[in-house]
Amino acid sequence: MQHDTQVALAKRLFALIDEHGTDMSDTCGSNPVSAYSSPAVLEQERRRLFTDRPVLITTSCRIKSPGDYLTDDRSGVPILLVRNRDGRLNAFANVCRHRGARLADGCGRDASAFVCPYHGWGYTLEGKLRLLAPRGAFPGLDCEHTDLTRLPVLERHGLVWVLPKPGGTIDEDALLPGLDEELASYGLADFTHFGTRALEKRLNWKLAVDTFLESWHIDKLHKETINPIFLPGIGLVDRFGDNMRLTFPRRSIVEMRKQPERDWDLLRHTLVVYVLFPNTLLNWQGRHFEIWRMFPADYRDPDNCVAEVSLYPPTPIHTEQARAHWTRNFDLLTNTVEKEDFELAE
Repeated sequence: MQHDTQVALAKRLFALIDEHGTDMSDTCGSNPVSAYSSPAVLEQERRRLFTDRPVLITTSCRIKSPGDYLTDDRSGVPILLVRNRDGRLNAFANVCRHRGARLADGCGRDASAFVCPYHGWGYTLEGKLRLLAPRGAFPGLDCEHTDLTRLPVLERHGLVWVLPKPGGTIDEDALLPGLDEELASYGLADFTHFGTRALEKRLNWKLAVDTFLESWHIDKLHKETINPIFLPGIGLVDRFGDNMRLTFPRRSIVEMRKQPERDWDLLRHTLVVYVLFPNTLLNWQGRHFEIWRMFPADYRDPDNCVAEVSLYPPTPIHTEQARAHWTRNFDLLTNTVEKEDFELAE
């Protein structure tokens, strides 16, 4: 984040601290219960939010070398991401064109091809069919029409989006309006993926997102865990198209206020939450970041979700001491959200 932006946000936060207030809307609104409980609404969300628009899948640092690959099924469409020999990302439907078997699971490195476990059909990192088995069993087959189904993919500022709909395009300008320069400043592609955890809960996926959108509950629900770290009930809200930036002050910000303005480092004294519509939260935590992705766990059941969180330290983990530090950090994060926020929402 640019320093002039940090200073402007800090001044707004100091004004709210002095007023014992927070950014608020001019009017009060409410959502109908059906928005969280209706199977018909969930079906609309599946189509409009998780099929017809790009879905943030992962980060560049998780698939940074040629042959690195990752699979993802959260959108309801099986996706295979792979970095080719030229360093470019390809995205495909993770389905063999012969009998529909999955080609890969999880993630891996140094792949040179993907071979179907069913009949041994093989595909290059460009999705080209190059191996038919058994040989000679498919006379006259047009291999050009049996390549993997390609999906639109976009890599930007260390983040990777895929459109789960073949034949479409990703509108880059509409994805991050007003946030490009700010997100680029973090250098997210240079961080290290420490781990990913998935929490399956009995609540609507939007309730999982909502728990990150205000701080009024911190001094009550999180009294013993993160309340000693944050100033409760104070926060900034800024809209950028469909996305938002939320800025929540840590208690240490009162010490920063005593420093010359040129020395202000707001990022060390706040939690900055980028709400990337519709279901992703990128949380900047001073010197590291985490990404939460919320999805319906079952697109037939609105009261079931999976909250997937990934932790990204700034440097590779080379010592047991460092690993223990980040494990404690990850445990605090997931335990607080799962046992306090999500438990109350279920």
